[in-house]
Amino acid sequence: MAYVKFNPWWEFENLTKEFDKMVKTVSNPETRPRVEFGGFKPRVDIIEDEKNIYFEIEVPGVKKDDVKVSVDEDNILSVKGEKKFERKDEIKVCCRNERSFGDFERSFQLPELVAADKIGAKYENGMLLLTIPKLEPAKPKETVIDIK
Repeated sequence: MAYVKFNPWWEFENLTKEFDKMVKTVSNPETRPRVEFGGFKPRVDIIEDEKNIYFEIEVPGVKKDDVKVSVDEDNILSVKGEKKFERKDEIKVCCRNERSFGDFERSFQLPELVAADKIGAKYENGMLLLTIPKLEPAKPKETVIDIK
């Protein structure tokens, strides 16, 4: 019968070698993912005055035709779209990519007294500008009672 010398560190050494191989594979620029999708979320500023509510939505790199604005029966304003990634085949290795791409949706509850059918929308220089007119609150009807 042959004796095999037991080394308790043998499994740990194998595990360390496998971990090092995995780290080298993940950190290699050729195997690293180039783009992260689904992380784009436009920033929004909401401003109000006596007559209107203004939405200023940053959508840089998004084409006007790739954005949809709607208001439903519950007065929820929705802005949906997609920031598309256009791959350039001449690029072999991506050293750094901080921009995000993908579908996006933002929803906002509008107050009751707005004219949802008269919303103005303008797209310029990567900004979607919405103007939502406010409605005048109905004044209570007053009935004069004749005193006898």
